[in-house]
Amino acid sequence: MPARVEPGTLRSLGPINAAIAAVAARVIGARDMHLFSTLGRSRGLFRAWLYYSSRLMPFGKLSRRDSEMVILRVAHLRRNAYEYGHHSRISKRAGIDDAQRLRIEEGPEAGWGDRERAILRAVDEMVADRDVSDVAWSALARHLDPAELVSFVLLVTQYDGLATTIDTLRIQPDR
Repeated sequence: MPARVEPGTLRSLGPINAAIAAVAARVIGARDMHLFSTLGRSRGLFRAWLYYSSRLMPFGKLSRRDSEMVILRVAHLRRNAYEYGHHSRISKRAGIDDAQRLRIEEGPEAGWGDRERAILRAVDEMVADRDVSDVAWSALARHLDPAELVSFVLLVTQYDGLATTIDTLRIQPDR
């Protein structure tokens, strides 16, 4: 399906957002990072979203590995190829190899330790039910402190919402 909102140009993005999108494209080795050049059309809102997003990942309370597990699981559950593709590459720098990435797809019962199982189970419940059961929350709370629990919830909902944004705007994969 074609994009509902085409990636912007210097004129539609403005110089700041165009520069951000250009740097992001260079980092991923693409001519354009469609997510940024599309969302950048919202000007100041894009920059506020980018700041908020960066405070969740990579500068959030959760470890990079835990954050990438969460993001990959959300992207897999939402069947969001754009999000999944980007974070498959990023997760390698966080120490997640291809075998672990495939186990994240399999879910909480794919031979994980208690911490990872609790994280993945809570992600599954949040994406499916928009809530976490008391049992799953208790398991998660054994591994995360209160600030990390808040960050966890915000991270899951951020990437679930981002998947919705990507799907609804029909943002095309980067080339």
